[in-house]
Amino acid sequence: MQRKEFIKLSSLGLLGLYSCNTSQILMNKKTLAIQLYTIRDAVSENLEKALEKLVNLGFTELEIYGYNGSFFGKNRNEFQSILKNLGLKVISSHHTTGILHNDKGTLLNNWEKSVEDLHFIGTKYMVCSYLFPEERTIENYKKLPELLEKSGEITKNASIQFAYHNHDFEFEKFDEIRNIYDFILENSSSDLVKMELDLYWISKAGIDPLTYFEKYPKRFPLWHVKDMKAVTKDFAEIGNGTIDFKKIFEAREKAGLKHWFLEQDSSDKDIFESIAISRKYILDHSYFK
Repeated sequence: MQRKEFIKLSSLGLLGLYSCNTSQILMNKKTLAIQLYTIRDAVSENLEKALEKLVNLGFTELEIYGYNGSFFGKNRNEFQSILKNLGLKVISSHHTTGILHNDKGTLLNNWEKSVEDLHFIGTKYMVCSYLFPEERTIENYKKLPELLEKSGEITKNASIQFAYHNHDFEFEKFDEIRNIYDFILENSSSDLVKMELDLYWISKAGIDPLTYFEKYPKRFPLWHVKDMKAVTKDFAEIGNGTIDFKKIFEAREKAGLKHWFLEQDSSDKDIFESIAISRKYILDHSYFK
């Protein structure tokens, strides 16, 4: 370990974790994956150093965000080289619709090029990540299943599975008989449009994820795993909140789970300290696998 890394880890209280984890990482069969948005501030400061910190904590798989014709300012060859040098794989990538913010990398702006570049770096999933508040109209919701299917048809041609990621607004009413999430599920192809279920947001909406696994089996190959504080409902490290992950993970086969990503949108600690806390809880509990 370089001296500067020794100092950083020591200041965060992570030195003991680092020193004892090399053999644990090699021996533990759990694959650790993370949504890179968790460390977006570190990424914006220095991409490679941020990724190195994740590698030192045992992470080998990523879900990325922010593709806009380049990867964090790197072309696809440069980004692939960074990944290869660090032993990292990109499993999934997040993209917005482009309905109102029609930037490169969105579903409505040269999507074919996005798919080509993500295929080049070996990505297996591309995900519609978010509808901006001003995009959340009944008119846009009605058009959304068709947009998702068209996007999924293009990714399928590149052997990439398309998916949709939820927040809590999707569980608001769409009409008298269903919510927005059910409308999307019922009106999009179960083959072309899978779901990335965010366990925090569905729990914050007061809904048990298992009800959706029963209603739409095998539709949820991707999960975001993060916890929720009891009183404030703020984001918490895994194990420091109220979500019953054991119960949820026991239903993984019904859900069709293939990959899951640690994510924490914000923290009252240094974010790498929070990641280390979640990581330890994951490795200490056998139902995370």
